Amino acid sequence: MGELKPYLAMFVVQLIYAGLTLLSKAVFNRGMNTFVFIFYRQLIGALILVPLAFILEKKTVVSVSLSFSTLCKIFVSSFFGVTLTLNLQAIALVYTSATLAAAIVNSLPASTFFFAVLLRMEKVNIRTKCGVTKIASVLVCLVGVATLAFYKGPQLRIGHYYNDKSPDHEDHFSSSKRWVLGSLVLFISVIIWSLWLVIQAQILKSYPAKLKFTSLQCLSSSIQSFCIAIAFERDIEQWKLGWDMKLLAVVYCGTLVTGIIYYLQAWAIQKRGPVFPALWNPLSFLIATAGSIFLLGEPLLFGSVLGGIVLIISLYSVLWAKSKEEMSHQQNSLPIKEGAVEAQ
Repeated sequence: MGELKPYLAMFVVQLIYAGLTLLSKAVFNRGMNTFVFIFYRQLIGALILVPLAFILEKKTVVSVSLSFSTLCKIFVSSFFGVTLTLNLQAIALVYTSATLAAAIVNSLPASTFFFAVLLRMEKVNIRTKCGVTKIASVLVCLVGVATLAFYKGPQLRIGHYYNDKSPDHEDHFSSSKRWVLGSLVLFISVIIWSLWLVIQAQILKSYPAKLKFTSLQCLSSSIQSFCIAIAFERDIEQWKLGWDMKLLAVVYCGTLVTGIIYYLQAWAIQKRGPVFPALWNPLSFLIATAGSIFLLGEPLLFGSVLGGIVLIISLYSVLWAKSKEEMSHQQNSLPIKEGAVEAQ
């Protein structure tokens, strides 16, 4: 049973991610302001993470000092990597579909690799199979994004199920300009997210208290999100939360996504390595696709399915290349260690 726990954990993570996309799309369809939604989500996340950080990392916080310079870096990085990214994704989700939003996340590893190479944090040897595969994965990623943005294709029927729940969706999806704009905004958010992941690794070197680092980013993001929301939405009615789906979505995203996912991913990485969680990303795409059809009443477009598959190929290409390189490094370092033992 112990060996199955990491698999079960990652299944729960992807289920929560899919629920995030579907619930967000549902409340946006009902007219909830995207900026207000992101503010409430980040506020609840901060209220959960900040106390946990001080409790669980009390000793680490004492040994690691937080300088003003590092605090400024965290604040700025949270604006681009969290606040801006989440708000762009929310706006794009209004213009597109839950299926497309879940699909385009699979481009994250390829785009992160691109920035890591660009900033000389990772090297690529084009003379090796792994190096060529990594470069090819970036190109495949661009093809997948272009497919999602510019090719809708025919509407697919699932068995005898035909989607006619919401006639408004036909008008929504018939707007090609909105669809292309939403797709490009989603991809821009992923690019910013990728750059943030690379920069985040640098900040963590000077401030390794990971949980407090995450809580400070979440707290910074809630302040930034409030400023953005109050600037774009002055109607007090949009800020009210009743006992309805809006409250459910906000609490769900603020607690499960911010709290539980962080813990489960960190635990899975500790047990099975950093590549293991990324292998499960396509599962949220499949769950979100099914949910968007049967729960939200969105049509399933061939272009979204095709683009999603291409991005999944890109994802696994990067992961395969990185795993091969890690195995190669381990094999190359093995004789050195054995030789050192023999010399002793």
